[in-house]
Amino acid sequence: MTDHPVARRTVIKNAGLSIGAGLASGIVPARAQAAPAEIWSHEYWAQKGDVKLNLWRKRIGAPKPGEAPLPVLFLVHGSSLSARSSYDLGASGIGEYSLMDVFARDGFDVWTMDHDGYGYSGSSGNSSDIAGGVEDLKAAMPVLASETGRSKFHFFGESSGAIRVGAFAQAMPERVERLILAAFTYKGEGAAEIQRRRDRIAELQASPRRKRDANMIRSIFTRDGHPGIYDQAAAEALVAAEMKFGDTIPAGTYVDMAVNLPLVDPTKVMCPVLMTRGEWDGNSTDGDLLEFFRQLPNGDRQYVILPNTAHSQGFSKNRQLLWYAMKNFLAAPAPVAS
Repeated sequence: MTDHPVARRTVIKNAGLSIGAGLASGIVPARAQAAPAEIWSHEYWAQKGDVKLNLWRKRIGAPKPGEAPLPVLFLVHGSSLSARSSYDLGASGIGEYSLMDVFARDGFDVWTMDHDGYGYSGSSGNSSDIAGGVEDLKAAMPVLASETGRSKFHFFGESSGAIRVGAFAQAMPERVERLILAAFTYKGEGAAEIQRRRDRIAELQASPRRKRDANMIRSIFTRDGHPGIYDQAAAEALVAAEMKFGDTIPAGTYVDMAVNLPLVDPTKVMCPVLMTRGEWDGNSTDGDLLEFFRQLPNGDRQYVILPNTAHSQGFSKNRQLLWYAMKNFLAAPAPVAS
C-alpha cells in the first residue's frame, strides 16, 4: 500500500513463520499469549460553513507521536441511516455488524461521518443531496489529513453513499487511494427500487426531508425479497439506534436517484475501483453497473457479485463475503508499470 514502510502481507507472513517456529520447538511466543489489543475510538468535528459535521474514528490503540500512520479507510453512509448505525452497529447477541471494528482489527485506521442533516451532525436545512454530500466529504479532508498524517485515503460507500463517494473521487482524485463502490447505482435503468422512487417523485420533492420511521427501516430488509438473508434482530437493533434521531431523514439522495442519474462519470474516476453487487439488489442491474465498470480508465478494477445477498450487503447474513472482497482489494500489491 502507498505510504507503508513495510508491506502488510510481509508482516503477516513473517509473524506466521515466527509463531510456527515457536510451536515446533514447544515455545509459545509471548505475543501469541497476549490479549487482543483494544479498539480505540474518538469523535471529531468538521466545519462546512455554519454546519458542524460529526466524524467517528476507530483503530487498534490510540495514535502515538512519531509512529508510522496506518492505512486509512473512510466509510460513507447511504440515504436512510446515519454513519454509526451503518458501520458501527452493536447489540448484544446479534453477531458482528461493525464494519469499523472488522477493519480496525485488520490494521486500518477507520473513519466515518454523519452527512448534513443525519445523526449527530448539524443540519443546513437543505435536502443533503449527492452534491451536498461531496461538499461534506471535502470538509472532512483537512481533519483526516491533520489527524492521520496522510493525504490520500481508501474510501468505501454503500448505496447512495457509493454515489456520494464516486462523485467525490471524480471531484478530488488527489485524495483517493482505492475506492470501493458497494450497492452502487449508475443510471438505474431496469431497477425496481429506483422505479418505486420515480413513481413517488412529487412526494419526495415536496420537502427537504422524508418520512423514515421504524417500519421504513424494517422495509430495507424486505423490499428486494429474500428477507431470510437478514437477521431480524439486526433490523431491530437498527431501529433502536436510529429512532433517537427522529422519524425523518433528508430526501435529497432519493430525489437524485429518481430523476438525476447518472451522477458519476466513470471516465473521470481515475483510482483503482472495486464494485460489489448483491445478486438480488433492487437498486441496480448487472447491465447498469457493468456499463459503468467497462468505462473505468484504471486497469486495476474488480467487479464482484455477492451470492445470496440483496441491497444491504453490510447487514446480510453473508456480509463476510463483502469483508473478504474488500480486504483482498485493499491488500492488493501495486501493479508494476512496464
